[in-house]
Amino acid sequence: MNNNLNKYIRPEVFPTPFCRGCGHGILMGSILRAIDELKLDIDQMVFVSGIGCAAWIPSPHFAADTLHTTHGRPVAFATGIKLFNPKLKVVVISGDGDLSAIGGNHLIHAARRNIDLTVICANNNIYGMTGGQMAPTTPTGARVSTAPDGSTEPAFDLCKLVWGAGSESDSYIARTTVFHARELIKYIKKALTHQGFSFLEAVSPCFTQFGRRNQAETPARMILDLKKMSVRAKKADELFKFKEKRKILIGEFK
Repeated sequence: MNNNLNKYIRPEVFPTPFCRGCGHGILMGSILRAIDELKLDIDQMVFVSGIGCAAWIPSPHFAADTLHTTHGRPVAFATGIKLFNPKLKVVVISGDGDLSAIGGNHLIHAARRNIDLTVICANNNIYGMTGGQMAPTTPTGARVSTAPDGSTEPAFDLCKLVWGAGSESDSYIARTTVFHARELIKYIKKALTHQGFSFLEAVSPCFTQFGRRNQAETPARMILDLKKMSVRAKKADELFKFKEKRKILIGEFK
């Protein structure tokens, strides 16, 4: 962290609890850089998270009002905060398992209602904190603790899911990876300043649970591989035409 960002963090909680090679630290820094570049008043923001590795990004690291909620419920708590005090900038930061499995209903209904929330999903394709179980985003064929021979289920495309739920609303939907750091900051800034529901999926590698089960060479290699795996969308409608397996379609979709 550079000196400009020190005011946003609680130094007593460092070093972070993230494993070596986890992309969540990059995402955490990108969120704070976006806030700093926008010159947002962090005292007028509330950060809400659920249960999982990504939930540790705002709580306890951010020197701000944070709400570390029950599993799958951050969007519900965030909705309550926004309804009680609409002037607050309410940001949900949580993982793919938390937001799209047990929390899936809250996610789709917040998108459907176009609630003025910013939801940032750190997607590592697995339940990283609780044992490496299969998540709704786990790619078909990937090995996890609950499918040691490889997942046989199709994975959710979270951007498609949110688009479908809020198709009639003027929401903001985007996806990128922690490798694309400057783009990640750019998208976070757009999500934070959007009026209405915004959803940003940040693909973030998990070497400890996902990588070691799927023959990843090193944590650094996993981050570099995000560049090879990424395909840029030139038009928003490519989200629904994209069929390449084991590739990541990145870009702004709405």
